[in-house]
Amino acid sequence: MSICSHISSLSLRPPTASQPVYREDCTICFDSIDDPEGLDVCLSCFNGGCAGDRMHGRLHSAQRDHPLALNIRRTKKPKVERDEPPQKITKIAIAAETEEDIYDTKAFVRCYTCEVDDVEQTGNLPQVVEGVMKAMTAARQDEVQAWNLELEHCEHVSFLVQDEKGSKEIDFTKCADCELKENLWMCLQCGNLGCGRAQFGGVGGNSHGVAHYNDTKHPASVKLGSISPEGTADIYCYICNDERLDPHLTEHLRHWGINIAERQKTEKSLTEMQIEQNLHWEFRMTGEDGKELDPLFGPGLTGLKNLGNSCYLASILQCLFSLDGFKSRYGEIDDVPTADRPAEDFETQMKKVGDGLLSGRYSKPDEPQPVVGASTEHAYVQYQKGIRPAMLKTLVGKGHEEFSTMRQQDAFELLLHLFKLVTRSNNTSPAKDPVSDFKFAVEQRLQCLGCKKVRYRVDEQDNISVPVPARRLKDVVMGDDEQKKEEFEPVSLKECLDIFTGVETIEYSCKACGSKEGANKKIGFKTFPKVLAVNARRFALINWVPTKLDIPVVVDTAPFPLDPYMSTGLLPTEELLPEDSDEAGSSSAPAFVPNAEAMAQLEGMGFPAVRCQKALYNTGNSDAETAMNWLFQHMEDADIDAPLVIQGSGGGSGGASSADPEKIEMLMSMGFSEAQAKKGLKETGGDVERAVEWVFSHPDDMGDDDTAAAATETAGESVEKVLAGNSDTPANFRLHSIVCHKGGSIHAGHYVAFIRKVVDGKETWVLFNDEKVVEGADVEEMKKFAYVYFFDRV
Repeated sequence: MSICSHISSLSLRPPTASQPVYREDCTICFDSIDDPEGLDVCLSCFNGGCAGDRMHGRLHSAQRDHPLALNIRRTKKPKVERDEPPQKITKIAIAAETEEDIYDTKAFVRCYTCEVDDVEQTGNLPQVVEGVMKAMTAARQDEVQAWNLELEHCEHVSFLVQDEKGSKEIDFTKCADCELKENLWMCLQCGNLGCGRAQFGGVGGNSHGVAHYNDTKHPASVKLGSISPEGTADIYCYICNDERLDPHLTEHLRHWGINIAERQKTEKSLTEMQIEQNLHWEFRMTGEDGKELDPLFGPGLTGLKNLGNSCYLASILQCLFSLDGFKSRYGEIDDVPTADRPAEDFETQMKKVGDGLLSGRYSKPDEPQPVVGASTEHAYVQYQKGIRPAMLKTLVGKGHEEFSTMRQQDAFELLLHLFKLVTRSNNTSPAKDPVSDFKFAVEQRLQCLGCKKVRYRVDEQDNISVPVPARRLKDVVMGDDEQKKEEFEPVSLKECLDIFTGVETIEYSCKACGSKEGANKKIGFKTFPKVLAVNARRFALINWVPTKLDIPVVVDTAPFPLDPYMSTGLLPTEELLPEDSDEAGSSSAPAFVPNAEAMAQLEGMGFPAVRCQKALYNTGNSDAETAMNWLFQHMEDADIDAPLVIQGSGGGSGGASSADPEKIEMLMSMGFSEAQAKKGLKETGGDVERAVEWVFSHPDDMGDDDTAAAATETAGESVEKVLAGNSDTPANFRLHSIVCHKGGSIHAGHYVAFIRKVVDGKETWVLFNDEKVVEGADVEEMKKFAYVYFFDRV
């Protein structure tokens, strides 16, 4: 061992409970403690840097002048073959397998400045090393925090009044109504013990606990097998129909004679079973001959480890990083990363994931896994271990109500959220914003049914969401479990596009002719993107719950033209409606009275009133289901919560408040131009916070510049804004990749991606199912039920 003077000069301290410790993988690449050279954890700031050929640990030390690092190397222990049977189990409890049970871990301190390994641990260095080794990793801290966000308190549990126990004795060994001895739920109010619902993994249940609630309306029960001496347990509120927290759990259990300190957790919690069910969703992984498909390895063929309900993120990332724009921007790690805290820098983490997915460095076979029901010849298959994008997931979810949790999420909503983050991020590379490849312009044509005058409006988008009509077949298929299964008539993508670009009639009061007959509205493409992202909306309201329908959408893999859906623009025979400002000056804004019944239904589903009004206004004020579909399509609009602006109201948002000099100055202090500040305030009714969001989401809009406009008008010139996309024809598009979903709700089930790739010189479809990467045998079937489609222009 060597003595190092830096130990005393640095004033090192062990990490605090809230301090992130990156001791699993490098913050810049996916090299980890499982690699031969291990990982160097900085003892000054606890950053993790690889110690192998990329030397990110050494780079961090030089950049931050942090000389001391703890090198950690981990190897798997060999599996021990038992010659004798294990001892008889005397207590039923779930024994968690610890890291020490699986791995051998070695660690030593090195000093980069002194170029010394195995530094002698003097002073308080042993306490610092012990603190690093025992600290909860940054990834686990984020997971715990995310899970803690899941459960909430409710008044039914928090203020529960329990019945008197009296002489009542409870048999805690079995259900009061049947002989089941597991999956038992105790009513916290009266102490009744009833079995739960049948659960994933073969756990039996006859729903006697639910039946007890239906008979008594006693609201809350606790799962006996989930009670731990640490004071945790599964609490279910039947009124809320969800898991809840019990702040008085110890007292509530003691009332019925249960000492929580003496309990042992003997069954999986609902959360554990939910994650397990998610991980066991199986897409077909066999060929037509029934044999397991051979895994694929190499550059661009790297899997993503499921972090717990994270397949929605993995599938979208796989599709994006297979596109040229994302490859160009994020395909390589910077030679000298500049972020002080790489784990908290979005650009760094995107490049880390890009390198991980595209380089092939981590696309290696892991330990063989058994194949259930396979012959001896095909009894085992070697998939990948998969890279874990935990740091990126944390940044993507930061400050977001949904993506910060561990619940399954909507993959399409994530795509739109990622677009925002990518466009806003501080990019120092010369590569362009890859989201620009998705941008294009649509032109909306509005024609009054009375005077036949028209108005055109151009908007920029980066996706389209098309409705899929549901036509139920008369015949109902009976499955093996004798449950009825609805089948729907297949729908072509062309029909979906026809509906999206078709004419619809909306309520409209014309200021030109005074007619209240309404207006026809039609959307067409003004320009076309390089990559077209399409969301197929297959939802219906069932008991006022949005439910996904398995409607087959037929998509040809051959290129198809979008030319027929191009907008014609103003025709010589058409007469324009007056400008909004003229109408506003002549009379007050037309009133809009939303459909009362549909409004009540939408608000009952939890949508804010202003969103409900917008949805009904933009869908003809007809019904709740149509409006709900519109809401799903426009959920990520920057102005979704801005006040409703009605045609002919002069914008409704350009009053004095939007032109407030103080607000303009405030936005300009944030780095926006005066024109952008004015436009953002105009579009959001003068709300500064929403104006910032609007400007960020419209980076190509240079805003309203009255001075420049006046000068241009004086000079007799006209300046036309350059629209995103390209209007050249023919505009042929070919299916590039799809995100598929299994499950009745977009917030449950499982997501995978099918991507067109060139493997061994041959073009084929590849299935990315978390860390499993195989040739996609059933892509023709699965693409019928895709949720998100990516088409590239050819």
